[in-house]
Amino acid sequence: MQFVATEHQHRRLNPLNGQWVLVSPHRMQRPWSGQEEKPQLNEQPEFDPTNPLCPGVKRPNGIITERYDSTYVFDNDFPALLEQVPSPPASDDPLFQAAPARGNCRVMCFHPKSNLTLPTMSVMEIRAVIDEWIRQFNELSGKYAWVQIFENKGAAMGCSNPHPHCQIWSCSFLPTEPQQKQERLRAYYATHDRPMLGDYMERELQRKERIVIENPDWLVVVPYWAIWPFETMLISRNNNKRINDLTDNQRHNLAVTIKQLTTKYDNLFKCSFPYSMGWHGAPTGPEHAHASSAHWTLHAIYYPPLLRSATVRKFMVGFELLAMPQRDLTPEQAAQRLRDSDGTKHYLSK
Repeated sequence: MQFVATEHQHRRLNPLNGQWVLVSPHRMQRPWSGQEEKPQLNEQPEFDPTNPLCPGVKRPNGIITERYDSTYVFDNDFPALLEQVPSPPASDDPLFQAAPARGNCRVMCFHPKSNLTLPTMSVMEIRAVIDEWIRQFNELSGKYAWVQIFENKGAAMGCSNPHPHCQIWSCSFLPTEPQQKQERLRAYYATHDRPMLGDYMERELQRKERIVIENPDWLVVVPYWAIWPFETMLISRNNNKRINDLTDNQRHNLAVTIKQLTTKYDNLFKCSFPYSMGWHGAPTGPEHAHASSAHWTLHAIYYPPLLRSATVRKFMVGFELLAMPQRDLTPEQAAQRLRDSDGTKHYLSK
């Protein structure tokens, strides 16, 4: 019997972290009678006097959110990381190890209107978001080893507030995922004298099997090793190392690319497509400021949970939690569906 990737289960290696994913495309044929999500629809009012992220509304801690008209950033009222905290005591026991963790957590509103999301914002409004990301990165990267910009969109991804916003967490340490990438990217560069993601982009451009969006500055692909059904990676084609490396034109094209990609997502199942996304680039702070970053390539990752429709999602449970990640449709099938999804006109556009 001849192997057919869209019919036969197989494993794929993620070279960024050394982990394997099980691909089982035949499982898409099984009936579904499990939990279904409530479709994510754009039903929010433009202004909600009870929403603490809206301009002029009082937050739970008593602080009133400023009356902003573009982006707005403030320190998270309930941060996971604080700067002034005591360090845990040292331990000689290898089974009970702890280490200091300090940082800063901020919330960044994309727009004053609650009924907007990135795909329904204009390119210039998205450009304002990118410029603010970079301003925040410039301020925080001088002090912290890692600045994680991320967006959780939709209740299915744990977002408790429908207002368009993201978070920026800064860490005194290098978190687990970036640390794994740092080690794998550095090892690849030491062997091949080229950045891994640069070589990966060349292969994807040659094969054209998993490309979703392509322009002179950015490439969006469903990674060969993707875990989530419609996972994508947005990669810089200009060898940028960090988000503050971007030129004016690269920022503009990034805004265009984000609008196209998120519009494709929404149009795929005619819903406000939930996802978690975040930026990865070379580490920062005093410890990494003068270290070589030649092995890094700036990229963003989108992790959307929806699998079959606006209501049926992928669950990471059972085998995925206890053994290894597993996906159903192949990355090539997912990329084809995203390519075919309209990235220019949002399904709610008149």
